[in-house]
Amino acid sequence: MVFVYYAQGVGGLYTEFVERLMSQLALRGTEITHEDLAGDHGSMDVKHTDEEGSLAFAVSGRDVKATYQVRRYRREIEKGAIGAITGGAIGSVLGSLGGIFSKEQSITDTLTTAAGGALAGGAWQGYAGWDESKQERTRFAEVLAEAARTVEDELQYIQQGQDAARDALREKARARREDEESRVADLRNELEDVYGDALALGEELDLLADEGTAVGKAKARVDRAQRLYEEADAALEAGDLVQAKAKTKAARQMVDAARSSIGE
Repeated sequence: MVFVYYAQGVGGLYTEFVERLMSQLALRGTEITHEDLAGDHGSMDVKHTDEEGSLAFAVSGRDVKATYQVRRYRREIEKGAIGAITGGAIGSVLGSLGGIFSKEQSITDTLTTAAGGALAGGAWQGYAGWDESKQERTRFAEVLAEAARTVEDELQYIQQGQDAARDALREKARARREDEESRVADLRNELEDVYGDALALGEELDLLADEGTAVGKAKARVDRAQRLYEEADAALEAGDLVQAKAKTKAARQMVDAARSSIGE
């Protein structure tokens, strides 16, 4: 008998899912042995009360698939044997149990033979024991489902928190990027204004020089303003907003100083 449970949306947390599930099963009285856990799949043996079986895990897309394979256990044999003896099918049962002790038959073959002999001899208690045992050995599937749901909820809650944190970081990065883009655009506009003023003042100085006005100091300051503009532009292209802003401010001061020094 096989039971399958899919833990939804936790495939990316496979290792943590398995570790937490093992803890939850242990808290519910499950004995775990023969663990063989790999990167995205694994298996182990489990025992819960009188029920035994194997548990396998594998990543399945975004989910984790847990597969529980039930194995028959001692109570099943005992109840079948007692029922058969009570019903009078002693020869069949003894022959079957002899097969177990000598390992000449598998447990499945032995139980099948025992059950057949019991029913032939009117041993209804044997059948009742078998049926009750089948019902009881499904209880671990319920324990597994309950534990898996608990872990699934925990991990989904953690994932939601992680997603929220990532969204917050992305939003913060987006806001920071937009703020920087806005600062770059403002600085670019300011730098272009300085360049335009320096260029216009240079043309004006040429005209004043032709008219005989002393423009030597003013011309030197305009030339310096243009070099500062080029340095500010290079810093802006390199992403060095601090240098770009300082160079732009110096270029503006040079243009203003040049205008004030006309005629000197």
